[in-house]
Amino acid sequence: MLIKIFGIIDIIAGIVLFFNSYIDSRAVFLFFGVVLLSKALIGMFQDFASWIDLGCGVAFFFMAFFSIPIWIAAIGGILLLQKGVISFL
Repeated sequence: MLIKIFGIIDIIAGIVLFFNSYIDSRAVFLFFGVVLLSKALIGMFQDFASWIDLGCGVAFFFMAFFSIPIWIAAIGGILLLQKGVISFL
């Protein structure tokens, strides 16, 4: 059950990251940054999924205060979406 909740979080975060240019809320970016960094710490960086969470969490923190290239956000969004879908299989 917990894996499905984490999968839903990944899917929502992936959509937000992919469409970050349409969202102008620092609070949303900080929220997802904290959630993804927390998930990365739960995984203790033992697998590739934890590293994806870490990288996307850092990207969310950067988006809250700076702008990042669109291609970085798109790649992170796609990775999170894939990870979220795979958690349901």
